[in-house]
Amino acid sequence: MSNTTINPTLGNYIATANGNAGSGSVRGGGSGGSSSWYEAMSRAWGQTLDAQAAKITELSDVIGAGGDEPSNMVELTAQSLRMQFISNNAATSQNSVGQALETLGKRQ
Repeated sequence: MSNTTINPTLGNYIATANGNAGSGSVRGGGSGGSSSWYEAMSRAWGQTLDAQAAKITELSDVIGAGGDEPSNMVELTAQSLRMQFISNNAATSQNSVGQALETLGKRQ
């Protein structure tokens, strides 16, 4: 099994959300961008979850239209489990970063 992340372009989503695509920076304030990197991270997770939800909806539509072959059912199950995994990771990262920011805020 490879050592890749769920979505290797998550960092690109963050940079794009900040209007800094390709710059490697995730600092906020760009026109149309997020006001903070935390907001950019949230948007990136949202975009990742939206993309996965679209895959699930598409497979569900195929099955609903009569394509209820076992391969489609297995694929829908796999994509649903992937959605659960991504969702859990998004919540965990949001909570962890939020708690870290809260701790930093108390120290200042």
